[in-house]
Amino acid sequence: MNRFNNALLVLSWIVMVFSMTFLVPLAWAVWADGARHAEVWAGCLLFTLASGALLWWRTRRDQRELTVKDGFLLVTLVWLVLPAYAALPFMFTIHNIGWFDAYFEAMSGLTATGATALAGLDLLAMPVNIWRCFLQLIGGLGIMLLAVAVLPFLGLGGTQLYKAEMPGPMKDTRLTPRIAETARGLWGVYFVLSLSCMLAYRWGGMSWADAFMHMCTTVGLGGFSSHDQSFGHWDSPQLEWVATLFMLLSGVSFARYFMVWRLRSLSPLSRDAEVRTYVAILAVSVALVTAMLVFDKVYADAGLALRQAAFQVISVATTTGYATTDYLLWPSFVPVLLLFLGCFVSCAGSTGGGIKLVRMLVLVRLAERELVRIVHPRVVHPVVLGRSIVVPPDVIWAIMAFMLIYGGVMVGLTMLMLASGLDVVTAFTAIIACLNNIGPGMGKVGPAGNFGVLNDFQIGVCSVAMLLGRLELLSVLVLFTPQFWRR
Repeated sequence: MNRFNNALLVLSWIVMVFSMTFLVPLAWAVWADGARHAEVWAGCLLFTLASGALLWWRTRRDQRELTVKDGFLLVTLVWLVLPAYAALPFMFTIHNIGWFDAYFEAMSGLTATGATALAGLDLLAMPVNIWRCFLQLIGGLGIMLLAVAVLPFLGLGGTQLYKAEMPGPMKDTRLTPRIAETARGLWGVYFVLSLSCMLAYRWGGMSWADAFMHMCTTVGLGGFSSHDQSFGHWDSPQLEWVATLFMLLSGVSFARYFMVWRLRSLSPLSRDAEVRTYVAILAVSVALVTAMLVFDKVYADAGLALRQAAFQVISVATTTGYATTDYLLWPSFVPVLLLFLGCFVSCAGSTGGGIKLVRMLVLVRLAERELVRIVHPRVVHPVVLGRSIVVPPDVIWAIMAFMLIYGGVMVGLTMLMLASGLDVVTAFTAIIACLNNIGPGMGKVGPAGNFGVLNDFQIGVCSVAMLLGRLELLSVLVLFTPQFWRR
């Protein structure tokens, strides 16, 4: 393992930087919560900082350029280790919570999944809710992108980290000549969108604390809330439309917004095939669900039906997971449609989870090509995105491999859940929700329930599913190949 000491060295810096995030709930505990549990947050900060410093001291002489293997190992270690530190405050501030539930909650936060094992959110200490939501702000765009921006200052290259962490198949596309500049540009877009969202929530009637927490989980597309009823707590059309707008915006690649800013033009959005398809799918889905709600007389008022349909469709499709009502009580077609949309609608480069829409577009174009080649075997028919982007064969093969592994992992984890005694609806939808970082599933883990009904083994399986989904499977599973460990 000495040859991976360089990855551990970078991990030590990331752990020490992560320790500073405990200052946010600590500050709230000291200034606004009567110093309740302040010693917990301070202790977690010092313990995390000391752990990172100890690891740094052990590996400080192994500084060199990161390799491909270093990058994949480091990304997986970060997403395994940081939730363990993030879970510590839950253990000391939430009564009767077990380690598996605490780790699950932290993993759900950092992977921006939004599945929760906790009930009684309204009764939790405010710093605890702020910590849960703040984790999703950190994890939304990817902790590793922040590391990419910092690594050049440490004398370490970050290209391999960027390729391992960046969601979507087009990982080699750079927005700027320097990878650190790209990372800082994406974080700049993230900050501007986050600030706008928080101010909009405040304008809509939220307190500053709720506006901050729900900004974290809206732009991060995580869906945690400080209330058990989620957005149903307010029953406010203004807040729901604000949330709908920012969920919609956050489901688009942040790279596109960066290019809009650089070019001072909307053409990077209007000409992008993935963005156009994204908007079209959501518009058709909202119209369809609205029509069904009116036709089945779930809501007598068409305006109310549109408001509920738009919020629920965009929330689940973008893998946010907010809810204003228990949509499992709607016609059975609707919740299944929502879960299906959550598997693929989010754009690559957004904070959403799932397969990513660009992969589905490539597969559809590939299917079209094969149908044409059945009739005309010798025709030259490349797979094209939009009007002129020819998808390279290696990207097509990578997507096909991803989909094969995605299906195998989904079936395998579902079978584990079934073997543990869960009913088929809860088992299958819990894995779908966690693997795609959606949040709520169906059955016992629907929007009106939570994952706290699962036992430790089932919670562990769901935690693994969230990790695999956030790192898009291949970045983790490559560690289990013999070739990875050969010199």
